[in-house]
Order: sequence, then structure tokens, then C-alpha cells
Amino acid sequence: QVQLVESGGGSVQAGGSLRLSCAASGIIFSINHMHWYRQAPGKQRELVARITSGGNTNYADSVKGRFTVSRDNVKNTVYLQMNSLEPEDTATYYCNARRVGSIGSGSWGQGTQVTVSS
Repeated sequence: QVQLVESGGGSVQAGGSLRLSCAASGIIFSINHMHWYRQAPGKQRELVARITSGGNTNYADSVKGRFTVSRDNVKNTVYLQMNSLEPEDTATYYCNARRVGSIGSGSWGQGTQVTVSS
């Protein structure tokens, strides 16, 4: 059974930092592309960052230069380091795992709330 468990969310002031973690189990982590999505109230879920099985990364324009995604294939964990947080970053952040070559939506975590106050 696949499980993705996010942690590290919380409330910070603008300009602050948070580090999200997503611990995976029930999958062969190293052959999964890992993604961080977020969804703010009343808005669609959007892709924030992606790290492939090979370690290549992509970011939404809105977070480039502020967020960094990384993975530890020994700990089966993906991270999202978020710096210079802005109120617009307030959302529920979700971890997603998609096996290499899969065309499905993959597996999702339950989400962790990030709230940034001005």
C-alpha cells in the first residue's frame, strides 16, 4: 500500500522559511518522479516543483529562486525548501509520486498547510 506523508507545514511571516518533507512507503522510491503541488482556497491545484528519478528539477515561475526541491533515495523522502515566503504561497501543499513511464495521476499525500502572513 502506497503511503505519502507530508510534514513541516506551519504558519510563518512573510520573508520566512519552511522545509516540507514527504516520506514515501510502499513504492520503489528511486523510480518515481516526485512532485509538490499546492492548492489555495478557491483556486485550482498547481504544480510547484518536480524532481525526476534522475534528480532533474523544474519549478513554477512563481517560486523559482525561492524554493528548492530535493530527494533522498535512501530515506525515501522528498523535500521542499521554501525561502522568502510570500502571502501568495499560502496553500495546502501536496506530495505526489508518479512511477517512471506511468501515465496515471500517481499517488498523493494528505497535504500539509502552509500559511504566510504579511
